Amino acid sequence: MATTRQKTAARKNIKKARKVQSRRAHGERVPRRSVGLSTRQQNRMSTSTFAFTKERKEPLNDARHVRNAIARFDQVEGVTDKERDAAWRRIRAAARKYGVEVTARGWRQLMKGGRTGRSPSRSR
Repeated sequence: MATTRQKTAARKNIKKARKVQSRRAHGERVPRRSVGLSTRQQNRMSTSTFAFTKERKEPLNDARHVRNAIARFDQVEGVTDKERDAAWRRIRAAARKYGVEVTARGWRQLMKGGRTGRSPSRSR
């Protein structure tokens, strides 16, 4: 269930998206804010660039993607602990390469509280 703050942010983002979409529909060239990877770019990347190589999930090609891989580590489903160990090693190596500080000692520390990161005792 979303909080009031999340709902307000979602409404604001939808309003912005509609405004930009309308401007684009009327022929205006509006640059994209995100500098994310396109599907084509992602498909061209070598398998070793991803944290989870077999699934090709969580690219590690820059500092922003490394931080994102750490934040979403607990959301990757269908992988074994052995694959998580290997992915965590790749994430740590990429973090050193791009100067990203990692405070978690291991990937199991990221998994505390279940998939969403909430402890079971917290009320929703």
